[in-house]
Amino acid sequence: MVVVLGLLSRRHPLPGLFAEYTGDALYAAAGYCAVGFLVPSCRPAPLAFVAFCLSAAVEVSQLLSFPWLRELRSTSAGALVLGQGFQWADLLAYGCGAVLAAGVDRALQRRTARARQHF
Repeated sequence: MVVVLGLLSRRHPLPGLFAEYTGDALYAAAGYCAVGFLVPSCRPAPLAFVAFCLSAAVEVSQLLSFPWLRELRSTSAGALVLGQGFQWADLLAYGCGAVLAAGVDRALQRRTARARQHF
């Protein structure tokens, strides 16, 4: 669902600052979900930290210009996954997305715990 929302944010951007950074925040949220899927016992705060670090690493990698990396980024999939063009502000969007994902995860965990108490 997060990936679909991220793709939709590129096709149908929200107004103002949201147009520029919604996809970046959702990119970090997708990383959060992926790491959470791989390590389901991991708590939300460490997951958010890892998701931010992975997103930031991809962003910083945009400063590299190896021929094979430029070629990979020239493909649609490569551009979506690896991005194009480093921007400092994207790091803030990744942080927001990772924290938001952790907050949603934590809220869902609490809701599930309450539902189990009623059964």
